[in-house]
Parts: sequence; structure tokens; C-alpha cells
Amino acid sequence: MDSITWKFIQSLINGLTMGGVYALVSVGLTIIFGVMKVINFAQGEYLVIGMYVTFTLHRLTGINPYYLIVPVAIICFLFGNLSFHVIIKRIIGREGTNFVVVTMGLSFVIISLLQLIYTANFWSIQTVQREITVSLGSFTIGLPRLIACLAMIVFVMIVHFFLKMTDFGRAMRATSENTAVSQMLGINTDRVFLFAFSLGTMLAGLTGLLLSPIYYIFPTVGAPFKTIAMVIIVMGGLGNIGGAVISGLIIGVVEALIASFVSLDLSPGGAYLLLILILILKPNGLFAKGARVA
Repeated sequence: MDSITWKFIQSLINGLTMGGVYALVSVGLTIIFGVMKVINFAQGEYLVIGMYVTFTLHRLTGINPYYLIVPVAIICFLFGNLSFHVIIKRIIGREGTNFVVVTMGLSFVIISLLQLIYTANFWSIQTVQREITVSLGSFTIGLPRLIACLAMIVFVMIVHFFLKMTDFGRAMRATSENTAVSQMLGINTDRVFLFAFSLGTMLAGLTGLLLSPIYYIFPTVGAPFKTIAMVIIVMGGLGNIGGAVISGLIIGVVEALIASFVSLDLSPGGAYLLLILILILKPNGLFAKGARVA
């Protein structure tokens, strides 16, 4: 195998694993928009909360971060629940750009609180898995990235099963289609909104846990992931979970190929260029399905 072919395949592998991380944070954002018709501009900050919660629990207990999935998920879910009751609930159904201003303001508040509590220092979590690489023939992949990608698949399958096979999941899908009709049918849409927002923030927090052994932890580390998630949900079709997953993987591959064959500095720009091209050809996104969430 020549060097160019090897480099191309290795870039594909790296891109798919990174794309899995992008997909997971985007799925949470997609659920929130699909059900509530609200784009959460603080989604990246909930990812950072997940990283700091993981960091804190790891420091206090010494437990490997990957074994902290359950407590981190619960804490992030409850934090999303609190945010909904205090802030988000007041802007649902309002016209205009209220949700943009409010959720952007929420993101700045979260960043400020994290800086106050943890300072702006860079923290890291050292794990055994961090230094391990998995060999696939002549190709390699970092174990933390592989774990993150596999976890994304598991979490998305669980969410898909929940939405398709449970009564509450079907209530969420009905609410995403038409809130007024859902209310007439007896669905408690306020409860659905609460759960959808909390689930979306929980998935962001779990993404933070999966990233904590890979990236340094600091208050603004979630900003690029938030931006990429916005690109992904538009590219995949607003409210489409499957579209978010596939678009996340595509973005990851595009960035990896540009980083390998063009320039590392230009790799983020590839995502935006791809989004522009797709919107020119398909203005509603690759897999637009109206307002459904699954």
C-alpha cells in the first residue's frame, strides 16, 4: 500500500471517530429543536459542564471517568431540568429571537460560573486508556476516540428505541409534529418539553465525559463543538436524528481529510464550505423530514 492510500484510509478512520463525537452532541441539540422548536445556543456549555462534573467526581473518588457515566448522566439531566424550570420554560412558544438571546445569555452565565468555580486554568484527566492505541492492520486509532464513537452508537440506539417503542417517546414525536393537536389529545406537552430539554443536555454532558480523557478542560472548550453541532443539524435537516448522525460523521471525515492533505488550520473551514454547498443544492438539508425528531 502506497503512502497516500494509507494516509487517506487513516484519515477516514480518524474522521469517523471524531465524527461520532460530533454526532452525539448534535443529537442532543436535534432533540431539543425537534420537540421544542428552540435552538439551544448553550449546548456547548452543557458539554463543558459534563467535562467538569467528570473531572470533579474523578478527583473526589479516583474512579475511572468511563465508570462515571451513570452519575454524570443524572447530574447533567438534573442541571438541564433546573435550567428549563428557571429559564427555558419562559420563552417556549414566543415569537421572534427570544430563544437566541436567552440561550446565548445562558451560555455566558455558565462560562462565568465555571471560571469562578474552577478558574480559567487548563485541567486534564489522566487515564490508562489515554495512552492506548488499537491496531487495525497497519492503521491505528486512539482508544479514547474509539470508545467515544462506540458510545455514540449505543446512546443513539437507546434514544431511537425510546422514541419508537415507548409511550412517552411517541408522545415526544407527536409533540414535535403538532403541539396544539398533542395537547388536545391529552399529552402533557410541558412535561414533554422538560424531558426533551433535559435529555438533550444530558447527551451533551455525556459527550463531555467522553471527551474529558482526550481534551484539556477549560470553561470555553465547548465553543467549537457547539458551532459544529449547529452546522450538523442544519446540514442533516432540522429535527432529524438520523440526519444529525450521518452529517456528524461526514463532517468528521471532511475535517480529517483536509487536515491531512491540505492544512490543519483550514480543516474547520471545510465544514462550513460543505454546509454552503449542501444548502445550495438542498436548502432543507440532506435528510429533511419536517419537524419530526426520529
